[in-house]
Amino acid sequence: MTIFNRDSNTAILLAGILALVVGVGVARFVFTSLLPAMLEDSISIAFAGVLASINYLGYLTGSVFSIFIKDIHTKVKYFRFGLFLCVASSFVLGITENSTLWIIARLFAGFGAAMALVVGSAVVMLKLKATNKTKAMGIHFSGLGFSIVITDLVMRAVFYYGGDWKDAWLILAIIGAFLSCYPAYILRFDKQPTNEVVKHNVDKSLFSPMVIILILAYFTEGVGMVVQATFLPDIVNSLEGLDGYGGYVWLAVGIAGIPSCIIWMRLAHRFGSINIMIVAMLLQIIGILIPTFSSNIIMNLISGLFFGATFIGLVALFMNFGGQLSKKNPVFIMGAITSAYGIGQIIAPLYCVALIKQFNTYNQALYLTALIVACGILMLAYAKLNFKEAKQSMQ
Repeated sequence: MTIFNRDSNTAILLAGILALVVGVGVARFVFTSLLPAMLEDSISIAFAGVLASINYLGYLTGSVFSIFIKDIHTKVKYFRFGLFLCVASSFVLGITENSTLWIIARLFAGFGAAMALVVGSAVVMLKLKATNKTKAMGIHFSGLGFSIVITDLVMRAVFYYGGDWKDAWLILAIIGAFLSCYPAYILRFDKQPTNEVVKHNVDKSLFSPMVIILILAYFTEGVGMVVQATFLPDIVNSLEGLDGYGGYVWLAVGIAGIPSCIIWMRLAHRFGSINIMIVAMLLQIIGILIPTFSSNIIMNLISGLFFGATFIGLVALFMNFGGQLSKKNPVFIMGAITSAYGIGQIIAPLYCVALIKQFNTYNQALYLTALIVACGILMLAYAKLNFKEAKQSMQ
């Protein structure tokens, strides 16, 4: 069967999507789905911010670590280890409310998510046979949208049948363990004699001015992504007349995210990666600001749709463009830019919590976030005008 053929592009892409469902959905995004229930029952908004930052500290650590994984077989080993960490850390949140254990679990979940996303995506890119990799990686990154939708629907099913957030963590961990088996089987390379194993050494020459701009711009996108990715359901629930609607807006995020990568990557193929990154980030700013001036449910659903359609697409756009700039060692620049993204994700929840406590509203945090993303747009516009790699970013 094609889906069990390790050399089939269909199997490789399906394995990559399932790895993202486990590594990003179970280990990260379902925290956002479950946050309103956990805030009501067990934790404070300040501790939620700490947990989010700790998770991204683990993600940052994994991203930096991935840069130094040299040969392809070691990449595969750490990818599998990452999937294990994602599942195990979710079990911990379902069986204990010990704050220290939660912090440790979220740290390891972040590291595992980096292995699944950064290293896993590099393995997918390396394994794909001759094809248009820009479009193919768009299909792979649709797994980010599926990761939100699948984990959110599982959570809703648990609540519907009388379970609570602890039950949801346990069931998601079990599902994650089951789904991990397929990518662990498919995403591997045939054994080679030691002297033939391809090794990717750290190449500092890859850090061209274009790559440095890409790293800085992706930092601003890390900030732009994490505020809504952590707090969006609670942001919507806090608006007048919208209490209880936050979960529906979050589901809209995932639904918009599923096709977004394929659409954005096709647009990048036609109009150039840098141009499309700028457009996507402009739409993201609009989505970020909508809750600051409207408590209309339709407008806030549009905010969720804009967020899902852009942040997932931007991950695909940045990762794919970075991978192409690094030529035969995609994990190198993928890891470097994701490290910057991770720093943005660590900082943003902390300043959000501080501003929320001071002003008792999310507005100031959203204004600052929109401003930071705008700085990223200016950097990309500068690169487009000054660097040949940006001018030649038609794939």
